[in-house]
Amino acid sequence: MAGFIQKGAKNILQKNPQDVVFLSALRTPVTRAKKGGLRDAYDHEMLAAVLKATLEKHPNLDPSKVEDIMVGTVLSELGGSKAGRMAANHVGFPSTTAFHTVNRACASGLAAVTGIAHSIAVGSIDVGIGGGMESMTKNYGSRAIPTQLWKELKESPVKDARDCIMSMGITSENVAERYGVSRADQDAFAARSQRKATQAQKEGFFDQEIVPVTTKWRPDPEVPENEETITVTKDDGIRPTTTVEKLATMKPAFKENGTSTAGNSSQVSDGAAAALMMRRSTAHALGLSSSIIGKWAGSQVVGCAPDEMGIGPALAIPKLLDYTGISKDEVGLWEINEAFASQALYCIRKLGIDEEKVNPKGGAIALGHPLGATGGRQLATLLHEMERQTQELGVISMCIGTGMGMASLIVRE
Repeated sequence: MAGFIQKGAKNILQKNPQDVVFLSALRTPVTRAKKGGLRDAYDHEMLAAVLKATLEKHPNLDPSKVEDIMVGTVLSELGGSKAGRMAANHVGFPSTTAFHTVNRACASGLAAVTGIAHSIAVGSIDVGIGGGMESMTKNYGSRAIPTQLWKELKESPVKDARDCIMSMGITSENVAERYGVSRADQDAFAARSQRKATQAQKEGFFDQEIVPVTTKWRPDPEVPENEETITVTKDDGIRPTTTVEKLATMKPAFKENGTSTAGNSSQVSDGAAAALMMRRSTAHALGLSSSIIGKWAGSQVVGCAPDEMGIGPALAIPKLLDYTGISKDEVGLWEINEAFASQALYCIRKLGIDEEKVNPKGGAIALGHPLGATGGRQLATLLHEMERQTQELGVISMCIGTGMGMASLIVRE
């Protein structure tokens, strides 16, 4: 694969026929699990909305040209493959368009985008869609912990094996304790995320990336006969009145005398996302060159100790920068998932990144973290913000449950 990756900013910014390019990156609103506007929607229903919107955004693209759709999901029944395939056919993709899902926990959406990019780069396909879907309302009953697990693993003498099912909140506490991230700093970071997201929503900065979803809604979940039809157009987890002072009053959520709270951790959320991708030469041949908005320039993954999974971006990003020959100072914007303020702050500090360039429209603490859809959400947010700020290079990264990190380099055109 290294032979398909251009190295150095000068080379990466050039336009070549073999480039893997994005023609759109869309997402649904991200809403609060069990409380928000999409709580009664199915994950594949949200996926159908973004897939349909992708076709509508490109009316000159014959749907049969899309050869494969890859969708990240963590919690979906049967891995989401059957319902997802049905959703694709339902909105207009023919049976010749293949479909599959991928689960790399919190990086599933980015893994799907990367998977499609790899298929295009090696010539397996010319056109594909990468994205993600998640209904944490419907599928988070076990808190993402296996309910059927071999006893040998539960009692494994290997600590890393046992730690793969450690509460994510405890991993956050470990990062805070081991690397000196204070409660006050976590609360301040969370308040900034809410403030940035509030301002971005007020200014309409999310509007281009969001696809409205018309769905059923039960004002009282216990009274199904009162079901209504609503259209959800905005993220509803943003808390405009959040202050550091209010956050400081919240009790630790995972550990007595801990520092991670519901206020400085990511929200449990519902949402979906999809990006249309193809080879640049294919876009030209199909008369779609004017629709190109960016390109994929490489991805990297790395493992780390499961009990401090939050440090993943601090390991994956340097690997990505080395792989692509880019320096951190050449990156104009960063989308680093805010699983917890503790780990996001640690990674930013460890990498020496200017925090003003990180999540300028807020992150998962304000917007939410619909596990399998998060990478696609970050891509949609990043590409549109890069256009607004006229930035050429951006990076998406996140930590991954069980101990990993992933990062991708994105170019805006």
